Amino acid sequence: MENKLEKPQIISLAEKPVTYNLFDGKWIPCSAKYIVMGCKPDNKGIIQIYELTSGESSLIFETVKDLPIKCCTFGASSLKQRHLATGGFTGGLEIWDIENMNEALYSVDAHTEIVNSIDGFGGQSVGCGAPEIVTGGRDGFVKVWDPRQKDKPVVVMEPSEIKQKRDCWAVTFGNSYNNEERVVCAGYDNGDIKMFDLKNMSIRWETNIKNGVCCLEFDRKEIEMNKLVATTLESKFYVWDLRTQHASRGFTSLKEKAHKSTIWAVRHLPQNRDLFMTCGGNGSLCLWQYKYPDKRWREDAEGQPVGVVGTLSLLQNVTLSTQPISSFHWCPDKLGLAVATSFDQTHRVIIVTKLNLY
Repeated sequence: MENKLEKPQIISLAEKPVTYNLFDGKWIPCSAKYIVMGCKPDNKGIIQIYELTSGESSLIFETVKDLPIKCCTFGASSLKQRHLATGGFTGGLEIWDIENMNEALYSVDAHTEIVNSIDGFGGQSVGCGAPEIVTGGRDGFVKVWDPRQKDKPVVVMEPSEIKQKRDCWAVTFGNSYNNEERVVCAGYDNGDIKMFDLKNMSIRWETNIKNGVCCLEFDRKEIEMNKLVATTLESKFYVWDLRTQHASRGFTSLKEKAHKSTIWAVRHLPQNRDLFMTCGGNGSLCLWQYKYPDKRWREDAEGQPVGVVGTLSLLQNVTLSTQPISSFHWCPDKLGLAVATSFDQTHRVIIVTKLNLY
């Protein structure tokens, strides 16, 4: 693997400038299409669908909505339905049929302020629990929604004191390895990270990394929780090994610096959970490989198990833009294919080569 010829290459296949502010993009499951969204200059929301054909990206659908859109997920929908859940700047949560986007299938005022982050799970995995959507808002609330139940969230995690509420910037599902277990992890502007156990309705673990948490992601949602990555405002990200939780020390972690700027997002490769991409405020992408230690736990002085964290290797990095990469999403059906959006009002189709060697 030390041979430079064996290193992955990050290549921009297609670049499409747009006339609006881009905030999020996702591959449409089981297709060669992807969806991007954001805010027009007149403060309207916009959703566009592009199709990739012979290395070219072509616009095939566009719709304009009354309110700007911040984030989206397909995770709570089945592969057959492919319903898109979106979070908006005025706190709204909508679910759309991408074959007919004239009217939302589901609409609720989820938060009193902007929905900063959204995640979904359960729609595409049998035996891993109910289809659910989690939203995190500027109002400090984290809410879990079941699309089959109208109007009210099934779980609400609220600040202990409204006067001391923190802006929730990141939410993600994890630990959904059967129909009973599931956790939600939330990251806040003051560096707080809280893991909520939805089965027991309690906080399972919490920590503070002293820097605003921009993004959180488990390496896999549908397995017993294994690793968690958090990215921050000031060029650092953290990796926790979640297989061993010490009674007082919690989970063992490592810290890495990258991009020399805010790290906006992290995304694990669907086909290999030990490879992940981080997205920088300087317009760069970094591809990382996590390597496990020989033994993932040891005994402390009291004989209690303590986790042992692994190591990280930077496989490749590239600068794509002069502006931050705001979102990145791997195609679940094609190894190495991805879509990225950035604040230079351009979305890019990315291919990463040689990932099958790792």
